Formats: sequence, structure tokens, C-alpha cells
Amino acid sequence: MSNLPEPVRGVQLPDGTYAYADHLPTPVQPTATVPQVIHQHIHQAPPDRTIQRIALGAGIGAGTVAAGVYFGPLLVGALTAIAANLALLAFLAAVLAWGVVSVVRSVGGTDGKAAAKTLARTRKRRR
Repeated sequence: MSNLPEPVRGVQLPDGTYAYADHLPTPVQPTATVPQVIHQHIHQAPPDRTIQRIALGAGIGAGTVAAGVYFGPLLVGALTAIAANLALLAFLAAVLAWGVVSVVRSVGGTDGKAAAKTLARTRKRRR
């Protein structure tokens, strides 16, 4: 450690202390033997603000950025709800079509069965 320079002491006052020394009183130490409870809050990482930073750098106002932050997730939620409704409607249409075809085949007799065979043949030919 002899190769290290001597630390700078600062300005020494007449009472022997240095000018940069901390003269604040030490905090009062708790005397109770009760263990200290520490509340630790773990938060989710904030979302990536890259788009907002680019928008603000491009001169767009903060209101526009705030609207994008607010309406962006709102739009995603609305589109998800619409997609779920369309999927449910498509499932219902498929089930209803299957039910109609089953009823027509069972009730139609020989003419219905012949029509079903003809449709099946035309579908095979197209492939």
C-alpha cells in the first residue's frame, strides 16, 4: 500500500477538524430488541417506453403520447373481444350446419342420401 498517494485531508480548521468533515449528529439507534419489520414491495417491470420516447423526440406532444399509452391497450382488448365473439359465432355456425345436414340426411330418405353422395363426389373431384 506504500505506492498509493497520501489522501487529501482538506482544510484543517483551528480546532483540528477538517472543513469537509460531516458534523451532523449520529442518528439515534433504537434500543428495543424487537426485530425490525421490513416491507419489501416487488413491482412488475415498467413497460417498454421506446415508442413513447421516439414519439416525444419526433415532436409529438405529451397528450398524444398519453393517448397512445391509454388507448393502445384498450384497442388490443377490444380487438380480442371481437375475435372471441367471431370465433364463437363460427363455432355456432359449424354446429348448426352439421345439425341441419344430419336432419336432412335422416329425414330426406333416398333422395337426401343421393344428394349427399352427389355432393361428396363433386367435392372429391375439386381436390
